[in-house]
Amino acid sequence: QVQLVESGGGLVQAGGSLRLSCAASSSMYTMGWFRQAPGKEREFVAAISRSGGRTDYAESVKGRFTISRDNAKNTVYLQMNSLKPEDTAVYYCAANPDYVASSWRTYVYWGQGTRVTVSS
Repeated sequence: QVQLVESGGGLVQAGGSLRLSCAASSSMYTMGWFRQAPGKEREFVAAISRSGGRTDYAESVKGRFTISRDNAKNTVYLQMNSLKPEDTAVYYCAANPDYVASSWRTYVYWGQGTRVTVSS
């Protein structure tokens, strides 16, 4: 069992930045960020391998978001810059015992989510 706790969400104006954190009880997993907006399906945002050597991003966030991890602190980060109103969603951290993947079905453990609201 892996415990995941997200933090860092909030209200920000369009063009602003936020950094989300996900504190995990283990660093031995591939980690991903997903988001779900009201009335929409959960969608992939970014993922990072256990070593941090491989990352993957959704096209909609490439060049604006950066995923990173500090295994000494068992923490994964999502730096979000140039935020847009369409980035508004609940953001979830997830852990996957295998490879970097964009399908939420691959991820076994999930946090409770942190809400991000981007105002126009």
